Amino acid sequence: MGWVANPWTGVAAAIWIQWSCGASYTFSIYSSVLKSTQGYDQSTLDTVSVFKDIGANFGVLSGLLYSAVVPYTHRSALPGSPSKSKWTSLIGPWVVVAAGAVQCFAGFIFIWASVVGLISPPPVPVMCFFAWLAANGQTFLNTTNVVTGLRNFPEYSGTIIGIMKGFLGLSGAILIQIYHTFFDGDPAAYLLMLALLPSFICVLLMFLLRIYEVHGSDYKKHLDSFSVVTVIIVAYLMFIIILQNFVSLPCWGRIFSFVILVVLLASPFGIALKVHWEETRKFTQSYTIERVSSTNKGTMSSSYSASADQVEYHELPSDEGQVQVTSDDELPQEEDKSLLQAMCTLNFWMLFVIMISGLGSGLATINNMSQIGQSLGYSTIEINNLVSLWSMWNFLGRFGGGHVSDYIMHRKGWPRPLLMTTTLGIMVLGHLTIACGFRGNLYLGPVLVGICYGAHWSLMPTITSEIFGVKHMGTIFNTIAAASPLGSYILSVKVVGYIYDKQADEDNLCFGIRCFMSSFFILAGVAFLTFLVGLVLYFRTQRFYKQVVLRRLKHYAR
Repeated sequence: MGWVANPWTGVAAAIWIQWSCGASYTFSIYSSVLKSTQGYDQSTLDTVSVFKDIGANFGVLSGLLYSAVVPYTHRSALPGSPSKSKWTSLIGPWVVVAAGAVQCFAGFIFIWASVVGLISPPPVPVMCFFAWLAANGQTFLNTTNVVTGLRNFPEYSGTIIGIMKGFLGLSGAILIQIYHTFFDGDPAAYLLMLALLPSFICVLLMFLLRIYEVHGSDYKKHLDSFSVVTVIIVAYLMFIIILQNFVSLPCWGRIFSFVILVVLLASPFGIALKVHWEETRKFTQSYTIERVSSTNKGTMSSSYSASADQVEYHELPSDEGQVQVTSDDELPQEEDKSLLQAMCTLNFWMLFVIMISGLGSGLATINNMSQIGQSLGYSTIEINNLVSLWSMWNFLGRFGGGHVSDYIMHRKGWPRPLLMTTTLGIMVLGHLTIACGFRGNLYLGPVLVGICYGAHWSLMPTITSEIFGVKHMGTIFNTIAAASPLGSYILSVKVVGYIYDKQADEDNLCFGIRCFMSSFFILAGVAFLTFLVGLVLYFRTQRFYKQVVLRRLKHYAR
């Protein structure tokens, strides 16, 4: 059973669930057919999109369910052993995954039935509800994978969350490759696939997601192995997307390239099997040596030998301003705040504001990518590729944000909010680039916005767990994340959509720089104000990170 149920197959299973559940990032693929078949104008389409964003980001219910079925326990002394809770063994994270799969299936089946005419076009509020339902299933899957990963690998939380969030961001590009391979020019059939494929993957893999206590010198090395495979997948997808810009691949070429992609996506399971085999062999050797040693001494040891399994960390800087820790110091205890306790702090509301304006402006960008491209004269192929490339930049931000934040924490001792504030400043430049409207601007501006937007989705849950504790992290983070669709509604519907409709002709179409220039100047101004809020948060938490978070890391390093 250990070959199937272990921490590393759990990581591989989570990766597959993550890349399959990001349908909300491909809204531009089916937004045109939704708009035409339902008779929507741009503001109505943006309203449906906002409810989709609310569903994809309002994960409070998923956090509450996860806390109920996966009780928080302190780390066990046995490396790699499952949690001893019988309740967790019988219920566990799979319940949350199953709930998400049901929502995803029900939501997309209804939208597909409406688009193909199986049912008459529903009222806009009903369509908004099912768009919310389909996207809300993503929060159940994402919450399970992120919080389970954080509990299993707490010392390098940035790295594991970067991998999980990265594949969620990458899912848009992978799903679009499936669209080009099997459903090119048929977004209605693509909607049916969105209902079936993620649900099937979840049912197949959900029992592999469990809580383990992972220790060992190869801990970070194995996580890095998953990271290397991730980078290879990104490089391959980049190559395919760029190739599609210049060459129209025949059917056999698209199928061949997709088969290669599937092989690359399957490689995490190969890594998991290899790691488990190495750990089993190491355990066997260690146990044999210990038994021989115990026999020679006439005593039988009752503890698991971990002589070669000390967790490996980089030495933290020990400048005069940093808290010094003696060998007698105990591990700093986390104060696990409940949701209500967290909401009584200023730090919570500062993170909430950053979500509203910082990530809300990013959602407004991706939701209108198709219309921006049309107004500036980009071809349909270019627009689809731009959506895919957005997924690349989104992934690089999520993946890189986790790794870079771990690096600056372990090597430099810099708090994670510093990196988050930096990305907010770069996002301002991205919005200004899009506003200028020069030819090729969508190959530059969305790169900056996408990377910074993605980085926030890795940094936010990690910062939340460090400031408020791990116990209720799923609920607290998902409450903060609910601010993102609120910002999307204000900025996408009331700013971008409103200005576009004012400029549009009687066919609800607009062409030229004027369609989006003023709205993206407004987004740039909002992002700048958010940058100032991030600076305040950095200075407020700087002392806390030195006295608590960095001290905890130094304890682990010892």
